[in-house]
Amino acid sequence: MTGLVYWLDMAGLIVFALSGVILACRARMDPFGMLVLAAVTGIGGGTLRDLVLGIRPVFWVSEPTYLWVILGTVGLSILGFHYIHRLSRVFLPVADAFGLALFTVIGTHKALLLETPGVVAVLMGLLTGVAGGMVRDVLARRVPMVLRQEVYATASIAGGVTYVMLEALGSPVAVTIALALGVTLFLRLAAIYWRLTLPVFAWVVIPPSPGRVPPQGEPPDRPPPTARPKVRVRLIRPGQSKRKSRPRS
Repeated sequence: MTGLVYWLDMAGLIVFALSGVILACRARMDPFGMLVLAAVTGIGGGTLRDLVLGIRPVFWVSEPTYLWVILGTVGLSILGFHYIHRLSRVFLPVADAFGLALFTVIGTHKALLLETPGVVAVLMGLLTGVAGGMVRDVLARRVPMVLRQEVYATASIAGGVTYVMLEALGSPVAVTIALALGVTLFLRLAAIYWRLTLPVFAWVVIPPSPGRVPPQGEPPDRPPPTARPKVRVRLIRPGQSKRKSRPRS
C-alpha cells in the first residue's frame, strides 16, 4: 500500500501543479510565475502539514522527486502552451477537485500513521488539500475557493472523516482510500455541476417604510426625517440579495 499512496501523492501533485500553471496563464504571468504557482499549489499544503506535525525535514526535502515532477509539469506546459487556452474553464475546478480529493486522503493517511487523534488527522487532510490552493489564489489576486460560498472545505472534511471512520472500523486500506476519495470527489464535483453553495451570514439593509397610501386628494405621507435604513445580520441563501426590499402598497 505504500506504493499506492506514493503514486496517489504524485497524481495529486501533477494535477495541482497543472491547475497552478493554468491559473498563471490566465493571470498573464511569466514562466517563473508559472513555476511559483505550480510549486505552492503542489507542495504548499503538504509543507504546512509536515511543519505542524513536526516532521523534519519536510517531504520534498528528503524526496526531491516532487520538485522534479513540478519542473517537468511546468516545462511540458510551456512547450504546449498553445493548447492551454483550449482547456475549458471547467477544467480548472475539476482538476482542482481531483487534487483536493487526493491530497485530503494523503494528509489524513500520513497523520494517522503518526498516531494522531482522529480530529487532528481530519484537520491535516483539510490543510493538505486546501492550503496550497489558498496560496495560489492569493498570489493570483483571487478570493480563495475555500473562503467562498462553494462546497470546498466541506468536501475535504467529509472525505477525511470517512477515512478516519473506516480506519477505526478496520477496513482494508485500499477500500478506505477509495471510499474517502469517492466521497470528497463526489461532493466537490456535485457542487461544481449543480452550483451548490453554502448559505452565508451577511449584513442586510432594510429600507424605511414608505408609510400608508393616502386616499385620492390627500397629500402623500412621507417617512419621518430621522428615518434611516435598518441593518440586520441574516442568513443569506444562495442567489438571494443582501438588500431586503419591501413590497409596494
